[in-house]
Amino acid sequence: MKAILSKFTKGLLPAMLAVFISSIILLSCGKDELEIQKNFPFEVKIMPVAKDIANGGTAEIRISIEREGSYSGALYFIRYFQYDGQGTLQYYDAPKYLPNDLYALPAEEFRLYYTSNSVVSQSFDVWISDNFGNEKKLSFEFNSAD
Repeated sequence: MKAILSKFTKGLLPAMLAVFISSIILLSCGKDELEIQKNFPFEVKIMPVAKDIANGGTAEIRISIEREGSYSGALYFIRYFQYDGQGTLQYYDAPKYLPNDLYALPAEEFRLYYTSNSVVSQSFDVWISDNFGNEKKLSFEFNSAD
């Protein structure tokens, strides 16, 4: 009898306890798959920008994208549309952006340069989006300094 009890406490009891605990853990999990978060919403921070610009003048716009989490697969894109006045927008010394075309952003901190081609006030919107469908709209307005 002692031998049976000894085998039970050394072998069978811990195994039964492990099965019981595993059952509780499995029952408490509602999903069959492990959920991995890849969609990290982001905010866009902009340094103050001049309010006035002369025809032919250029304004620097410093932008930084700040995410809630870190995911190496996040890609960011930019597009813009000018609805008042005329001007051009470009990333550093890259070719000028065309309105409503989508361009990849190689960094999360960058500078855009807006060059005025107008003697009237100018307004345009910039959209920054990621590959998960998140999007932020930035609006810029410049008064004519001429």
